[in-house]
Amino acid sequence: GEVRGAGVFWAVELVADQNTREPLAPYGSSSAAMNSVIAECKKLGLLPFANYNRIHVVPPCIVTEEQAREGVAILDRALDVADAALDAAN
Repeated sequence: GEVRGAGVFWAVELVADQNTREPLAPYGSSSAAMNSVIAECKKLGLLPFANYNRIHVVPPCIVTEEQAREGVAILDRALDVADAALDAAN
């Protein structure tokens, strides 16, 4: 997928296949892999703003550098869960 945004509003587009860019969750729906990413974020203390195959990264404007790094680290660990879910499905 891609990462796009400005200021403190960013979106991370998740895809099941980098070559075809097939969304991790179809438009207007969800998927087991996407649900696992969201669940892992919540488990690790990050409340995701998710929409179909996108996770929006929207910290408050007063976020500290340390908090931003912690949030990105949690998201990175949650994305490992998506990779594992896709590997298990294939």
